[in-house]
Formats: sequence, C-alpha cells, structure tokens
Amino acid sequence: MTKIVSWNIQCGLGVDGQINLNRIAEVISSQGDPDIICLQEVARFDPDSDQGQGADQYAILSDLFPHHSAFWGPAIDRLYSGEHNRRQFGNMILSRLPVLQVFNHLLPQPRPEKPCKNMPRQALEVVVNLENGPLRIATTHLEYHCTKQRYAQAGYLCEVQEEVVSNLDYHCIAPSSGPYAAIPRPERSIICGDFNAVVGEETYSLLNSEIPLISKHYIDAWPAFHNDKKHAPTCGIFDPEQWPEGPHCRDFFFITESLVPFVKNVRVDEQTDASDHQPVTLEL
Repeated sequence: MTKIVSWNIQCGLGVDGQINLNRIAEVISSQGDPDIICLQEVARFDPDSDQGQGADQYAILSDLFPHHSAFWGPAIDRLYSGEHNRRQFGNMILSRLPVLQVFNHLLPQPRPEKPCKNMPRQALEVVVNLENGPLRIATTHLEYHCTKQRYAQAGYLCEVQEEVVSNLDYHCIAPSSGPYAAIPRPERSIICGDFNAVVGEETYSLLNSEIPLISKHYIDAWPAFHNDKKHAPTCGIFDPEQWPEGPHCRDFFFITESLVPFVKNVRVDEQTDASDHQPVTLEL
C-alpha cells in the first residue's frame, strides 16, 4: 500500500490564528504514516506569510519528517533590498520512497482579461520508484483570483502529460548515462493540490478529461473510487470568514486511468482545523 497526502497548509496557520508546524506534522502523521506528502503554501524567510517570523518552513518540515527526503518547488523567489535571505513561497514534497528525478514547472501567467490580483504559480513533479514500477507525482496550487490564468495552468499540466506520453520511446535511442540518459518518466501519473476550482468549473473539467480536444489523460480519483458520492469538503468547514460560501471541495487528486484499478481509497480529514484546507489522502 502506498499512501499519498496532499494539503494546503496555509503556512501552518490554523483557524485559531496560530502558526504551528508541529501541529501540521502531527496531523499528517495521523493520516496513516504517509509515504509521500505533498504540501502547498510553504514559505521560506517570508515574514509576510508567517506572521512576521520569517522562518524557513521547508527546513522545519524537513526536520519534522527525518525519514522522508524533501524537495522544494518555489513559485515565488525574491530578494528584497537589505535582506540576505531570499523570500520564497511554493510547494513541497516529502517522500519516503526513492525519487528517481525531479522537475520544477513554472506555470503560465497570461494577462488577465480584467485587471486583478494574481501571482506566479508552480508545479513540483517527482518520479518515485514503487515495487511495481515508477510513478510520477506532481503537486500544485493554481491561481485563485484569475480564471484565465487558472485554466491556462491546468492546460499546461495536461500538455506536460501529453509530452511525456509522446516521448516514451526515447529510451530506445538514449545513452545509458549522462544528461541525455532516459531516466524513467512514466505515463502513470498523479496531479494533486489546491486547484482553486470546484466541480463543474471549466478548469476542473479540463483536468477531468471532459474537454477531449485538449485533455484526455487524467480523471478525478474521488468519483473513480466513490462513484456518485459527493466530494467531501476540503475547505470552508471551520473558516467562514475566509470561505463565506461554506464547506466545499477545491483540492483533488487527478490520476491517469492506468491507476484506477490500484486505487484503494480517497478520503478527506474533515476534523482538523490546523489550516483553512483539509488534508486529502489517496491510497494505492
């Protein structure tokens, strides 16, 4: 069994107004000791994100999971005048499984149709080695304020999968070592994270292969396992001020159809208020 947890941790900020990464780690460990942990909204040396602490949250979380290898994907990487540390904000993956290779994807940021707040977005991809072969896992956090950017970012993720599939025969001519070597990057793939889209929205439909001219590889793991059961809410349970629309789902696992037979469970922890989002677990 392989367990993967995805969680937007809001830089460790709980609904009680306290930043507590130890609490975040405790909640993650309670999900059944996951093999792979995919986190969104992790900050490094950014006091604007962690109530003035300016902590290296990547380092702290790495230390809290000493049996996992840590990988970092900054969406924002800036140096402010008079500061020595770069302020960073992005995604993180912790893996207890061997990681064969890593890719950092800067997602598109097209001009909004109407001026609005928006920021750089990123997807972090790792290839892990399972007993039955390699698996690609990417975690991301798509744009919230700009629908056009969010859709373009989802389209990019679909294009990456199409590109990977089209290049699967490269190993036939690749050298055995060096930068041109064909390190495994399989068709079997998972994208998880905070997509800032709800079921039925165009971005969701794109990632769920409902727009076949553009996307045809991924499907939402929740209905693949739970059939007609409504998605459990992944945000808005405990924080009505930030989420006045109430409990709803915007955090998903999208998987390739080749993984559907291996899905043993998809579940949401609806009890914790350690973030404004809820952790989601996929078991394979």
